[in-house]
Amino acid sequence: MRIKSLAAALAAATAGCMNDADIASRNLSKAADQFEVTRRIVFYNGITGEYMLTIEGLCSLGNYDNSREVSITCKTGAGAYKKHFLGLSDNVTFFVEQIDASAVSQYQYRVVFKPLSIVPDIDIRK
Repeated sequence: MRIKSLAAALAAATAGCMNDADIASRNLSKAADQFEVTRRIVFYNGITGEYMLTIEGLCSLGNYDNSREVSITCKTGAGAYKKHFLGLSDNVTFFVEQIDASAVSQYQYRVVFKPLSIVPDIDIRK
């Protein structure tokens, strides 16, 4: 109960600083990170003018990638995921298209609490 109150207070405190579009954008990003948004990610060669790779599905872009790389994690089934790593160069870029519209709130933050990410599984090796 205490964690819910703290999360609600934090969201309310920071919500006053953002406009509706910022809140909706943040909520769309959270929905995509929860594999709820269908995306098409296209890698494009600026010299040849051709698409190099297209990834489509319930995909999330890496949030902590190095500046010259991007990682993409896609949900491919119940509990099944694939992760792709791609390097970027001066002539290779990418763009992400959201395929379908998603209903998100512009008035309140979305908070996702997953206890298993706080207390992870531990593998023991011999």
